Amino acid sequence: AVVSTQSTGGGSRIFASPMARALAARKGIDLTTLQGSGPDGVIRAVDIENATPVAPASAPAPTAPAPEHVPVATPPAPAPVVSADGEYVEIPLTGMRKAIAKRLTQSKQEVPHYYLTVEIGLDALMATRSELNSTAPSKLSVTDFLIKACSKALVDVPQVNSQWGDTAIRQYTNADISVAVATDSGLITPIVFGANTKGLKKINGDMASLKEKASAGKLQPHEFQGGTFTISNLGMMGVQEFTAVINPPQSAILAVGAPQKKLVPANNEQGFEVSTVMSVTLSCDHRVVDGAVGAKWLQALKRYLEKPINLLL
Repeated sequence: AVVSTQSTGGGSRIFASPMARALAARKGIDLTTLQGSGPDGVIRAVDIENATPVAPASAPAPTAPAPEHVPVATPPAPAPVVSADGEYVEIPLTGMRKAIAKRLTQSKQEVPHYYLTVEIGLDALMATRSELNSTAPSKLSVTDFLIKACSKALVDVPQVNSQWGDTAIRQYTNADISVAVATDSGLITPIVFGANTKGLKKINGDMASLKEKASAGKLQPHEFQGGTFTISNLGMMGVQEFTAVINPPQSAILAVGAPQKKLVPANNEQGFEVSTVMSVTLSCDHRVVDGAVGAKWLQALKRYLEKPINLLL
């Protein structure tokens, strides 16, 4: 099961399932007042259902139930302010931009990053994708294959599918893949839950729905809070290679570059051939993922992407 965490003012951490968090928000229940019944004290949905909402002392108890689904509305952007001499424009920070800045600064200050880069051949993947798209009503993207390949590699090397805790490392059995999506308000990472259990068609449908919601500012909190691993793909923008900042409390993020044609060694008369390759860089939290483990995970990813038939098994 997916478990998301948050820090309290005292520095301790609360572990709760996304469904429990959504129910708690709707019922007005403070998670810090509950003792979870799940493994290691994880707060589950049943704990919320059995709890009594506690209204704030300064406000009367609500008389009407909260709506079943509360979208994450995007507030209007503050108006830019032009300097008196016209030399610059000050753009006020939005709440999302402040949150992104805080989390990424915290990540770089507290998480010991290291980076591993490999090139992956895409000829077989592109051929498989073309063949599937010739008959499929919805067109599969390279990102769909990446999500599936990453999820299978996380199952093969579960040490990467883990999170650092104060007293233990939490290792997950399912791969919940966060995918970085750029919106007008900033970066957000909607989640494809249980990607290791889904086929490419289902992943494609999930991503289409999540991107649409993200663009409209209608993602539910449980749809972007949590996840066990993140993919950031700038390849469609022509970026060949980059490194990404880990999304805490996750322990790794994959930065994906653009496919490009290259000469590679081959067993033919010329001794080489033109192949489509892609550079990917894995950022790892060294507290959780040792270098050899990160390299092993990249080997698994490379194997799945270069022989995509294995993704269909």
